[in-house]
This record gives sequence, structure tokens and C-alpha cells, in this order.
Amino acid sequence: MAAEPDYSDLTALYVNCTLKRSPEVSNTQGLMDSSIRLMREHGVSVEHLRLVDHDVATGVYPDMREHGWAADAWPDAIWPKVAAADILVVGGPIWLGDNSSVTKRLIERLYAMSSEQNAKGQYVYYGKVGGAIITGNEDGIKHCASNILYSLQHIGFTIPPAADAGWIGEAGPGPSYLDEGSGGPENDFTNRNTTFMTYNLMHLAHLLKQAGGLPAIGNVRSAWDAGEHFGYVPTPEHPNPEYR
Repeated sequence: MAAEPDYSDLTALYVNCTLKRSPEVSNTQGLMDSSIRLMREHGVSVEHLRLVDHDVATGVYPDMREHGWAADAWPDAIWPKVAAADILVVGGPIWLGDNSSVTKRLIERLYAMSSEQNAKGQYVYYGKVGGAIITGNEDGIKHCASNILYSLQHIGFTIPPAADAGWIGEAGPGPSYLDEGSGGPENDFTNRNTTFMTYNLMHLAHLLKQAGGLPAIGNVRSAWDAGEHFGYVPTPEHPNPEYR
């Protein structure tokens, strides 16, 4: 087997989009902790938070205090952690077969920053890696994960193979992941997927970091706006009024 890379220069942020404020038990956190432990064992600097513990406003602008909200923890408390991380893992529960409202709020706030640029002039999430963790006791893991992963790649994150993991019990009311006798922590399918996801996130983040991120060719917004179309022959212009 190939020698394992050194992941000690990587940073990861896990955002738990549970509806439960701390210190209430979060089943999503229980599964996320398995991935977090594995990353830390390999030298990755990991931070995690519950979005619901912070006064994050709803909206799609970088600072919603400029759009009528009295408070917004996003620009000062949350965004700096996202900006600093090589790996972002979005975790959350399934409700009514879909992602939680808190997950949706996080995705919207991530989108709010998507027009920002990195040091190369690329969109700010270029060079970052994303993954998803889902828990619940109703069907919908793949639906919820695909929604998160599509959103992340659309705004610039790179998604590795098998970038999601999850656990659900029997359909309908029943034990949650951390409940005694649920079988969640012992489930081989979930444990395998969580392990593969965690390693693939580290592998891809390491490769991107070693390469200095994605090449800044054909994807630099300022160059495009200045008239450099990287070999593309444009059709007659129809300006898009949306700045993103």
C-alpha cells in the first residue's frame, strides 16, 4: 500500500445543522464525531459548531445587518471559520424527507459569499473540499446529501468520491442514532461510508493543497470581465443582471 500522506497542514470545519441548541443531545453530532475523531487522529486541525447556537440571520447577502436584520453572527463569527477551512462538512437531520431549515440557511449564507474571490482571482471556494453527513429515522439520506453536495460544488467546492455518509433507523417513529439499542453506532454500512468519506475528504484536500489549489486558467472572473474569454468564442452578449 502507498504511504499515507501527511494531513497535518489541513484544517476542517464541521457545521452541525441540527435544530437542537447546545447542550441538548444531537444525533447528527454523534455521527459527525466519528468522522471528526478520524481526522484528528491523522493530524487534521478540526473545529465544529452548531449553527443554531449562533444568531445567524436568514438571507443571501454577506451581512444581513445591511438588509434590515438587527443582528447577524455570520460575517464575524461563522464566515471566518469557513474561509479558513480546507474541508467543510455539512451535517444535519432529515425532517419530512428533506434537509432541516438550518441546513438550508447555511447553504444560503455560503451562497452569499460565492461572488468573493481567492488570491488567484477565482471564486472563493475554489480549492476547498466539501462533504455531507445525514441522520434521521425516515428515508432521505441520498436526497438530502445530493442537495448539499450539489449546492457546494455549484458555488466552487470540490467534491471527492463517496463524499457523504448517514444513518437512518426503521421508517417511522423509532430510536435515533445515539439512542440505546438503535444499532446506529454499530452499523457497518454507516461506519464504512463514514470512514471512506473522511479519508476521501482528507485525500482530496491534501492533493489540492499540494498542487496550490485549482489552476487559475479559464476560471478567473476578473479576466473574463476584462475581455479574456480563454478561447471561447462568445455569442452576442446578453448581460445577466445577477452579480453571481
